[in-house]
Amino acid sequence: MGGQASASSSFSGLGCRNANKDWMSALCPRLWDVPLHHLSIPGSHDTMTYCLNKKSPISQEESRLLQLLNKAFPCITRPVVLKWSVTQVLDVTEQLDAGVRYLDLRIAHMLDGSEKNLHFVHMLYTTALVEDTLTEISEWLEQHPREVVILACRNFEGLSEDLHEYLISCIKTIFGEMLCPRGEMPTLRQLWARGQQAIVSYEDECSLARHRELWPGIPYWWGNKVKTDALIRYLETMKSCGRPGGLFVAGINLTENLQYILAHPSESLEKVTVPNLPRLRAWVREQCPGPGSRCTNVIAGDFVSEDFVSDVIALNQKLLWC
Repeated sequence: MGGQASASSSFSGLGCRNANKDWMSALCPRLWDVPLHHLSIPGSHDTMTYCLNKKSPISQEESRLLQLLNKAFPCITRPVVLKWSVTQVLDVTEQLDAGVRYLDLRIAHMLDGSEKNLHFVHMLYTTALVEDTLTEISEWLEQHPREVVILACRNFEGLSEDLHEYLISCIKTIFGEMLCPRGEMPTLRQLWARGQQAIVSYEDECSLARHRELWPGIPYWWGNKVKTDALIRYLETMKSCGRPGGLFVAGINLTENLQYILAHPSESLEKVTVPNLPRLRAWVREQCPGPGSRCTNVIAGDFVSEDFVSDVIALNQKLLWC
């Protein structure tokens, strides 16, 4: 896959050793009674972009300029867009094996796509189908009965009310009794006692009103910054304003805009992100989970590796010092 092979080679030294495959059940028992929104949980930003390729259609919601460029020069435009759209190199099972427990699932229906085929989207539409991916996650959970995932369903480009209902019926059918219905934020011990392993947030108010199995959208601190120092300043500003009351995400993902992409056609999100990972991971290691106003919860990033995940999980040890 164009743009992905080079990313994979850059991360070959960070391959999954699977030491975090069952990290939740391996936590100190004192942490089993801490609500999920007070734990430190690793996440991936734009989880499904590993399955983009040069043939992936450009999203119908991208700018008119990009649509015109794609129409006029598809052989140039799509490879450039691809390099800036891929945010992960590990597939969803590899991410779960690495210890990722928050999955950022941006769902779309292509205008010219099959009636019930739902894809993921980040500038381009993925080759993976939503139903197949949810099944893959469910099957992984069955093999890891004491691990819990947070599935953030969002974006919903091109979804009608009927397609929302179809998607939610798929979620209910695939996860069944593993779904934790919304209510008071549970602890790991409570979830294990009920046999529940999946919290599904769903950013559509009408659907939330009809389905108690769904949780409200989870706030995501998105800095929209290209420079690492600017992103860290943004995150520190957000912390100074106080953390949200429930689950929330601090995103350590760097962001480009179309103007930047067009001005740097030979670069990629990988080339921008990888050199900055040590600085971003250093910021992660300084954080502390818990109920305090400056505490973090989910920390999500691009090009997640087991090393990044281990940094986030290790923050939970700070809860034992209180």
